[in-house]
Amino acid sequence: MARVYAFPVQPAAAADYGPDHHDYPATDIFAPEGTTLVAVTSGVVDEVSRTDEWNPAVNDPATRGGLYVSIIGDDGVRYYYSHLLIVAAGIEPGARVEARQVIGAVGRSGNAASTPPHVHFGISPPTFAGDWEVRRGVVPPYPHLRDWESGVASTPVLP
Repeated sequence: MARVYAFPVQPAAAADYGPDHHDYPATDIFAPEGTTLVAVTSGVVDEVSRTDEWNPAVNDPATRGGLYVSIIGDDGVRYYYSHLLIVAAGIEPGARVEARQVIGAVGRSGNAASTPPHVHFGISPPTFAGDWEVRRGVVPPYPHLRDWESGVASTPVLP
């Protein structure tokens, strides 16, 4: 059976994103606050933060994402969504999700409080819980986002 992939922001027409991110491979996808976020592929929820613990006075990189969800896809790839407004009900570590299932909404939590609403989207290999440096992204998502937006099912290749 062919793997299914979906663009993470729905509707995709609400999204604005580009190939560049500041200092590591990731993509910020800008969309109106509250825009729906979906699982890009089927898998299992890895980590969830429903509490925004970001404090600029401390600047702890582990809390910069604010509210977030990470999913380990059936393809063995971790997909990370951060700066969420909300995490959808039922999205908990260990929960099974299907491609296109609602997981949350675009927001400005964490260190994104002073930016336009967006979701920080990262692709990485699965590692241990709390590994924020890998979780935030190690594989450039832009080519896959372009494919998924146009209906092409491309699987990220992990390092």
